Amino acid sequence: MTFGARLHAAIADRGPFCVGIDPHSALLHDWGLTDDVAGLETFAMTVVEAVAPHVSVVKPQSAFYERFGSRGIAVLERVIAESRAAGALVLLDVKRGDIGSTSQAYADAYLDPTSPLASDAITVSPFLGFGSLDPIFDSARRHDGGVFVLALTSNKEGPEVQHASTADGGTVAGLMLDHLRRLNADAEPLGSFGAVVGATIGSTDEDLAFNGPILAPGFGAQGGTIADVRRLFGSAAAVLPSSSREVLRLQGPDAMRDYVLRTNQELRS
Repeated sequence: MTFGARLHAAIADRGPFCVGIDPHSALLHDWGLTDDVAGLETFAMTVVEAVAPHVSVVKPQSAFYERFGSRGIAVLERVIAESRAAGALVLLDVKRGDIGSTSQAYADAYLDPTSPLASDAITVSPFLGFGSLDPIFDSARRHDGGVFVLALTSNKEGPEVQHASTADGGTVAGLMLDHLRRLNADAEPLGSFGAVVGATIGSTDEDLAFNGPILAPGFGAQGGTIADVRRLFGSAAAVLPSSSREVLRLQGPDAMRDYVLRTNQELRS
């Protein structure tokens, strides 16, 4: 099955809520854990055990594992493998973007099933030009993976690039969405190539109907609400409201599990 088909089925089965597994230093401290590989592993695997059997997608942020070097990457490999074994799709948040052979190497690292970091989908940055991502899209097609392209992020610095005007009078963000619309044309039941659009951007005039999924970070602790999701993304094919801190601050496995089950129910209704 393509990633789009797997995601469509997972959302129908478990709901759209996506949980970020982001073991940054402050959270380890709040959990009473040491800011080292031992603390990282305890944190990450506790979250996986609590949420991966109950959500459609988990989203580990690679940087929080990379900061511990090779032993941190080994923990990330466990997070990916055990989340997938629990039935969750893994969207690895790496935001990579480069050209030529380097772009291909990133694709091999994260989308090739023979890699220990192989995930169902990754995030990428298109701002070296959308065509620079062709090796990643090609690999995703070959391995039935997914790609989420930064389009309308909610960080305050984003608009200087994403809202910039293109030669035809549109915006850079709109151009990224147009490219995704082309890549997802005729895909059933859902395209495999998505966009990252912040749940806290307030509003947009861009057409978010591009037959692909939207990752909507900023849901929960960062201010995005269910009402925002409904208002912003009503025309979208599939939306993954994503939260990390709102879930991870709960610490206890039972509390995290109950929160994601309740949130999925609210999002579905």
